[in-house]
Amino acid sequence: MKIILFGPPGVGKGTQAKLLVEEFHSAHISTGDLLREAVKNKTILGLKAKSFMDVGNLVPDDVVVGLIEEVLTSEEARENFILDGFPRTLPQASALDALFEKLGVRLDSVISFEVDNEEIIDRLNQRRLCRGCGRIYTIARIGANLKMCPQCGGEVYQRDDDKPEPVRRRLEVYQQQTKPLIDYYRKTNRLIPINGMDEIGYVHKLVLDALYKDRMK
Repeated sequence: MKIILFGPPGVGKGTQAKLLVEEFHSAHISTGDLLREAVKNKTILGLKAKSFMDVGNLVPDDVVVGLIEEVLTSEEARENFILDGFPRTLPQASALDALFEKLGVRLDSVISFEVDNEEIIDRLNQRRLCRGCGRIYTIARIGANLKMCPQCGGEVYQRDDDKPEPVRRRLEVYQQQTKPLIDYYRKTNRLIPINGMDEIGYVHKLVLDALYKDRMK
């Protein structure tokens, strides 16, 4: 399986990506992780990315595509990958398709998770993270007053960009830049829209059903 996952922030892409990796034993390609790893290892592309990140600028598309190319040419990801968090714009989608053509990669499906904006705002406003182990909690499960992670004892906190106003701004950016990708991938018959409003396990089932149905065409 060669799959792209995209959707607005808070839709659960990362969670579904992990489940699909377990299902298909795929390489999980997260551009955020790739950038952090490249910067940490001081690779050529990592140093180039760091020069932009250090002054608060976005990393150019050609650098991110270069990092993805390095992964796609590895034995682990050549035939089986889940691409999570990229592309986010039409120019990135075009650059990625050019890379796929260069490498002879045939993309199977693009999963588009769809969630009501107010649901996303509520989801992220309820999300809490542990500074120690990175575990994710929700107020509905742990209550609003939990300050210490039951797993490792680390501080439980809310990210600033999970608060309602920053989330609304992030959703506006998504609507402007990323939503046009839906039409881009629909025109090439690669788009699979998935309702992301349900429970995690049920959404995963919807994804699997859609992927296997698409594969049988």
